[in-house]
Amino acid sequence: MPLSSPEAKLETCLLRDRKRLRRRLKALAGPAVDDGGHPDVLAEIERSAAMARLREENLPEPAFPAELPISGRVDEIEALLRAHQVIVLCGETGSGKSTQLPKLCLRLRRGIYGRIGHTQPRRIAARSLAARIASELGEEVGNSVGYKVRFRDHVADQTHIKLLTDGMLLAEVRSDPELLEYDTLIIDEAHERSLNIDFLLGYLHKLLRR
Repeated sequence: MPLSSPEAKLETCLLRDRKRLRRRLKALAGPAVDDGGHPDVLAEIERSAAMARLREENLPEPAFPAELPISGRVDEIEALLRAHQVIVLCGETGSGKSTQLPKLCLRLRRGIYGRIGHTQPRRIAARSLAARIASELGEEVGNSVGYKVRFRDHVADQTHIKLLTDGMLLAEVRSDPELLEYDTLIIDEAHERSLNIDFLLGYLHKLLRR
C-alpha cells in the first residue's frame, strides 16, 4: 500500500479517530478516494495526523531523580514494557512508581497517538500526582499533564499524561468502550482490590483479548 494512500495515512492519526475514519473510507471505497475525491474524510485524516504530529513535537523529555529507587531500574522496566503488553510493577511506598512510571512511558514515545491514562483510587491523589509530575517536567497542570476527577477536568488537547480516578475511567467506558483515548493505561494501587479496580481489571482483560 503506498504511503500516501488514505489507508496508510490512517496509521498516523490519533487512535480515537482511526476506527471511525476507517469506516468512512470503507463506505466510500473506490477510485475516487485514492484520486483525492471525498475531500471531507481526507481533510479529517489530515487534521488528526497533524494533531498527532504536534503531540509528538511537544512530547516532554523526562528526567529521573537519582535518589528514587525506581530510577536505578529504569532501563530494566523499559525493556519489560517494550517486550510485554502488560506488566505488573511492585515496589515499596516511596520508591517512585507513581511519579516515574508515566514519565518512563513518555521516554518510550507513548502518549502521542493516545494519552497515557493513570488511575488513582482517590481524587486528591489524582490531583496531587498530576501536580507533582507536571512540576518534575517543568510545567503547570493542564498542559502535558492533566487530571480529570468528578466536577473537575484539567485536560487539554495537548495533554500526554492524564491522571483520573478509577471510577472516572469506568464512567468513560460508556462513551469510549474501547478506551481509544489512550495508548497506555497505568492502574495504580491495584493491590487495594476495590470494586472499581476489580471491574477495571476485568474489563481491560476482555479488551486485551480483542
